[in-house]
Amino acid sequence: MRLSQGSAERETVYGDDPAGMAESFVEAGARWIHLVDLDRAFDQGSNDEVIRRVVERVGPRVRLQLGGGLRTLDRVQAGLDLGVTRLVIGTAAATDPAMLDAAVALLPLDRLAVGLDARDGFVAVRGWTETSSLRATDLARRVVEQGIATLIYTDVTRDGMLRGPDLTGAMALQTTGARVVASGGVADLADLRRIGRAGLAGAIVGRALYEGRIALGEALALVRDEFPAA
Repeated sequence: MRLSQGSAERETVYGDDPAGMAESFVEAGARWIHLVDLDRAFDQGSNDEVIRRVVERVGPRVRLQLGGGLRTLDRVQAGLDLGVTRLVIGTAAATDPAMLDAAVALLPLDRLAVGLDARDGFVAVRGWTETSSLRATDLARRVVEQGIATLIYTDVTRDGMLRGPDLTGAMALQTTGARVVASGGVADLADLRRIGRAGLAGAIVGRALYEGRIALGEALALVRDEFPAA
């Protein structure tokens, strides 16, 4: 399942077997798979068992990145226990700097990223249901000073809309020295090419992949050629 612009009322279900979907990605050559626990993001439960099945099915062959509801250190530890490769902290990075410090102390930096989600330049939190008064660029500078090396940047208004990524916003975050992965709005291979040529570290693709607008094999070949920061 995925959402449009982060709205729980605008969901589209693409399948009922996440582990099987992950298997198909691995068979096509994927090296990373991005997972989001939407139930945890909206404080409506947990998908730990689903995530565990994904890890058991494909974990030894691919790196798994997990976000959604990682707002306490206990939850970060629980995410580690699931066996994923990298955890993405979102809301807590904006609202609880001490928790992020503790996570940085707990994890090797290659196993931790901050999800920096923005609406009109300001940080969106709690499953994107609230927009804070904190500018995305200011939060990026702070978390990099705290030791974060990877930022996952999403323009909430573009997510799931196939209107192209917010390159301006993503490139502004590169001035912090972090590796920036662009997410939200990728519609076709041309968008991926633009992301790579902007020097960004990577891209997260959802709807365009599920709807066949992008063939995973072609996308992976493009990434090898055009993402110097990857």
